Amino acid sequence: MNTDPHIARLSKMLSYYLRHHPEEIGLTPDAQGWVAVQALLEALQQKGTVLDLPLLNKIVAENNKQRFALSDDLLRIRASQGHSFPVQLEYAPQVPPPVLYHGTATRFWESIQQQGLTAQQRHHVHLSATIETAQAVGARHGKPLVLQVDAEAMHEAGFEFFCTPNQVWLTATVPPNFLKPLE
Repeated sequence: MNTDPHIARLSKMLSYYLRHHPEEIGLTPDAQGWVAVQALLEALQQKGTVLDLPLLNKIVAENNKQRFALSDDLLRIRASQGHSFPVQLEYAPQVPPPVLYHGTATRFWESIQQQGLTAQQRHHVHLSATIETAQAVGARHGKPLVLQVDAEAMHEAGFEFFCTPNQVWLTATVPPNFLKPLE
């Protein structure tokens, strides 16, 4: 994990543009969220951000959450998940582990009990295979609450799950009857 503040700032900036607002720097991702690396570097330079290919590769390789993916030919880049604009990530449905976890803040529990977990501004609900990851995610939003998701029962009921290359599990929604707080 890289703790260099400059690299952390650039990584957050890349997340912002590749996940949420590529149009702000004149980029138009394809249907799968890919943009040309060279176009990204040029667009950032026009906005006053100096980022060269070696530094971009370092950010992609060393990002502790593996938020970015490079195409096999290394000519395109995209965010691995978390987009707020329409994308078709083309991950194949997978059988999830029996239990997955979701981190949130305790203040959201009442609402979640009523409507379950919804994608909100994203395309999918993000789940993790570990309690530790869910707890860290929940702590970003306030007093953390880790929810246990009965992924096995959901899968048996016909819900689809996808796993990203950085091991984030995705599903469209998690109804309340498949959730319980971890004690």
